[in-house]
Amino acid sequence: MNAFNALRLLVNPVSKSLSVGRGLSVRALSNTASRSFATAENESIKKDAQTAEGLSAAAIHSNGPARNDWTREEIQAIYDSPFLDLLFHAAKVHRANFNPREVQQATLLSIKTGGCSEDCSYCPQSSRHETEVKASKLLERDVVLDAARKAKNAGSTRFCMGAAWREVGGKKTNFNNILDYVKEIRGMGMEVCCTLGMLDEAQAKALKNAGLTAYNHNLDTSREYYSKIITTRTYDERLETIARAREAGISVCSGGIIGLGESEDDRVGLLTTLATLPAHPESVPINALLAVKGTPLENQEPVKIWDMVRMISTARIVMPKSMVRLSAGRVRFSQPEQALCFFAGANSIFTGDKLLTTPNNEFTDDQLMFQTLGLVPKPPKFEQSSCSGGCSHSDAEPKQADAAN
Repeated sequence: MNAFNALRLLVNPVSKSLSVGRGLSVRALSNTASRSFATAENESIKKDAQTAEGLSAAAIHSNGPARNDWTREEIQAIYDSPFLDLLFHAAKVHRANFNPREVQQATLLSIKTGGCSEDCSYCPQSSRHETEVKASKLLERDVVLDAARKAKNAGSTRFCMGAAWREVGGKKTNFNNILDYVKEIRGMGMEVCCTLGMLDEAQAKALKNAGLTAYNHNLDTSREYYSKIITTRTYDERLETIARAREAGISVCSGGIIGLGESEDDRVGLLTTLATLPAHPESVPINALLAVKGTPLENQEPVKIWDMVRMISTARIVMPKSMVRLSAGRVRFSQPEQALCFFAGANSIFTGDKLLTTPNNEFTDDQLMFQTLGLVPKPPKFEQSSCSGGCSHSDAEPKQADAAN
């Protein structure tokens, strides 16, 4: 007897007169349960048949609706699919949910550099590592706004501001200045994103009211590997900040870094956590470590393009409506290699000379790549997220006032 038949026997009605809950008969309850079991059994049989036909997990899982109930085993099977099959089906999912020619251009500015109390093993901004990065104060208003204007003129539709803090708490003056920056940059007709460390509920609401489009708070790696990279902030604290941003109605930008010395199982673990959040992040950055001298990970081997494409492809299939950002480390990949990433479903990049403190691709090189590949800039989206459940991104058109700027 298989498990489904055993479960049917357990819910088989024993009396027409019995009722449960709000007057629901045992027979009605058992019929509902039987239908659920039958559906699950049919899905299981269907997948078994597809597997028997030689279909990869990427093929099997690339046709369904957006889900938040992925199992780690399912995502592992997708990740392990034959490379070309994984790439092909990720491309199909991408084209079903996005214009494949559109790529969002974003600019990232470090508005407060260095001196961070965290011990992130990859980060040159940690005060615990001996690197060439020196601590500085929050950038002045005119410097930040001038950088935002230049970014917009260069084609960026999202401006991201990063501050090397563990948390916003205790930085009232600086935080109020950042709220002002958000309002001003939003008034330029750009999306605005911040990464400022941990937030409390009041801070998240203040950023929402200022017009913040998205909040970035990466998980970095799997829960199991996390403590080998960071000890000054817990995994759950990261998840709590993501939840506070979501609850405030701000879009979530959260992803991770590969090349930290983690296993493929850890990469799958990261994707599983992201794909099983109550709502998928609207933006999922996939970073390849750029090892920096003076950090504990300075001798890590560079990430291979095949690993990057495999991560992007899997992320695209399990989070079909999220923007997948080809982020740090892109500078190491040639234009043909980046083309593979775009084909796999990456539809967002950072442009500009540097990403916080590490180098980035030349602006002219990116322009040439866009021309060669026929890519076009993705228009900004200003509606902030307030979704829950299966909602995974914001598709609202720009408000007229913003679009006119």
